[in-house]
Amino acid sequence: MTLQANYEQIPLKEYAEHAYLDYSMYVVLDRALPFVGDGLKPVQRRIVYAMSELGLAASAKPKKSARTIGDVIGKFHPHGDSSCYEAMVLMAQSFSYRYPLVDGQGNFGSPDDPKSFAAMRYTESRLSPITEALLGELGQGTVDWVPNFDGTLEEPGYLPVRVPHVLLNGSMGIAVGMATDIPPHNLRELVTACIHLLDHPEANVEKLCTYVPGPDYPTAAEIITPHKELLSLYSQGSGSLRARAIYQCEHAHIVITALPHQVSPSKILEQIAAQMRAKKLPMIEDLRDESDHENPVRLVLVPRSSRIQVSEIMQHLFATTDLEKSFRVNLNMIGLDGRPQVKNLKQILSEWLHFRTNTVTRRLKHRLLKVQRRQHLFEGLHIAYLNLDEVIAIIRHQDEPKAVLMEKFQLSEEQTLYILETRLRQLARLEEIKINTERQQLEEEQAHIQSLLNSPGKLKNLIKQELKNDAKAYGDARRSPLVERKVAQALDESALLASEPVTVVLSQQGWIRAAKGHDVDPERFNYREGDAPLATVNARTTQQVVVMDSSGRSYSTPAHSLPSARSNGEPLTGRFTLPVGARFDTLIAGDPDTRLILATSFGYGFITRIKSLTGRNRAGKQVINLPTNAHILTPQISKDPDHERLVLVTSEGHLLMYPLSELSEIDKGKGTKLINIPKVGLGNNKEQLVAVAIIAQNSGKIILYAGQRTLKLKWDDLLGYAGKRASRGGLLPRGLRRVASMKSTL
Repeated sequence: MTLQANYEQIPLKEYAEHAYLDYSMYVVLDRALPFVGDGLKPVQRRIVYAMSELGLAASAKPKKSARTIGDVIGKFHPHGDSSCYEAMVLMAQSFSYRYPLVDGQGNFGSPDDPKSFAAMRYTESRLSPITEALLGELGQGTVDWVPNFDGTLEEPGYLPVRVPHVLLNGSMGIAVGMATDIPPHNLRELVTACIHLLDHPEANVEKLCTYVPGPDYPTAAEIITPHKELLSLYSQGSGSLRARAIYQCEHAHIVITALPHQVSPSKILEQIAAQMRAKKLPMIEDLRDESDHENPVRLVLVPRSSRIQVSEIMQHLFATTDLEKSFRVNLNMIGLDGRPQVKNLKQILSEWLHFRTNTVTRRLKHRLLKVQRRQHLFEGLHIAYLNLDEVIAIIRHQDEPKAVLMEKFQLSEEQTLYILETRLRQLARLEEIKINTERQQLEEEQAHIQSLLNSPGKLKNLIKQELKNDAKAYGDARRSPLVERKVAQALDESALLASEPVTVVLSQQGWIRAAKGHDVDPERFNYREGDAPLATVNARTTQQVVVMDSSGRSYSTPAHSLPSARSNGEPLTGRFTLPVGARFDTLIAGDPDTRLILATSFGYGFITRIKSLTGRNRAGKQVINLPTNAHILTPQISKDPDHERLVLVTSEGHLLMYPLSELSEIDKGKGTKLINIPKVGLGNNKEQLVAVAIIAQNSGKIILYAGQRTLKLKWDDLLGYAGKRASRGGLLPRGLRRVASMKSTL
């Protein structure tokens, strides 16, 4: 005997496809995206409904949050208690929700740490007053009821909200393949826009934006996005906006009083402190948090000097910290057709007004049915009053008085049962008067309801009046001011550093370091075994240090980033990639516009600026073209090219001086001929340019070093060697022609 298998075989591809699509639709519709009608996700809707069922209205005594969450997850939302409780806490945080739906008692977190709330066994909660605008019409036939997860109870598919809550508190969520980021808005502004749209259905988004100019966050931070961009955001349903903290000056201190939405004060202090530790905020001396109960946000920055431009400091902090924050906006929600869609402002308000019109219509029809039923019962009771003795006799003597009454007085079964259930004391004369009065009131109410249902204009006026009443009861002034400002730009790194003197030392093996001050003797430093100083340069921490290699390439690095001279430094090969066979030769430092002379041993060179030598390329940049066997001479700094002279000396003792203005200024290349050097040399003693110096016109002098001998030439002596650029120059005295180096002095 074989058992028949009780299963169905389907391809794995087909099963996976259906399973994934089912899961995707569940996440989109029942977890992540809000419904345009009530603006709530299922978990939020179930929390609010469960609290109302527990009698936790705004006027009621609060109950333990654990009790509420137990009802929510036990009856309507079979998910984790921690995630459900966190959703409820979020609705109770005034710094997270523009209009909180839950009134929490106890620790419900703080702006500094929104997730620092106490466990649900310690806190108590109830609904906030504004939830009356969400739940007030729930039992009036306004919603569709659906079974809960196990089919034992019913829950509302949506709430009959009287205000456009989908934009009121906003929403955030990530679904499968889509997300939503709806910012909060001001109730009064939304109501004004809805009323205008009711009166002018043809109004466009631009017109509606005159009533809803932008989001309204729970904080007082400025929204600095231009109106044109906000209009584009509301027209397309997606985009971004920027919010900026508010600060003021008090007794030379900078006091930050408001932060962008969901920005933690402790995080701001941490970001600023990190820059201070990295010495990137030398103008700030101290910072402290003076926030308290009366001042939820009060961050104090103490400038180092009263001469510091506060606006520049704040612009830099806006650009480098969360004091200025960008918010993504994606108005994605589930529409009345049950499908997710990114909607513009008019679509959202139009759909909500359609939803509200249907809700009010259902409410009126529901009330009309109740009024008509009550009237129907009173009509039967009125017949009973007119024939009271006969009715009493039938009830006393007939075995089946119900059937007899229905046949005798042409009553319906419902009317007959109502007469039979009427108490004896209601047969008094005064009770008859009360019933007749109520009948008259019901007739008037029925006429009023029917006039509303039959007149779209009156129905529209009713919706407008209810919107105005709710705006008056629960609305408030805008919190987030709209101020158009440019996006903040960070200050240049050099402007943030303290300008301190340093001496940069390069060793023969390519190790670099920096010592504080300019009175530094590199010979006294400790070097690695076999190493020795090669070049030094005086710089400042705000400047770039340029390193030239033997191939004519330049590399730059900030002076403040160099290691301390107390160590052996660090190898430049860790910062730069050196060509094969090249070595680091020379150091240069100065401001970007500083002019300098680059010359090669073959007698060519040009004027350039330090900014032409700097860059972020790890491989450097080719600045001067070097012929084979040529090398770069020590660069010379020029302060005033129009009043300076260039002095050149060759290895054969030829000296030439001419105005520096005769030399051209270029960014890179071979340069022009500086001095005439014959191409034919004698073996390895071929003549080369040995040194270059710059002296002040009419007052400069130089010192020549030839072996053990030196020669000082003053201005008058140098005039004998004056000539034109690229000439041969004069010959030095015998015995001083083998010049090794030269320097200029004051």
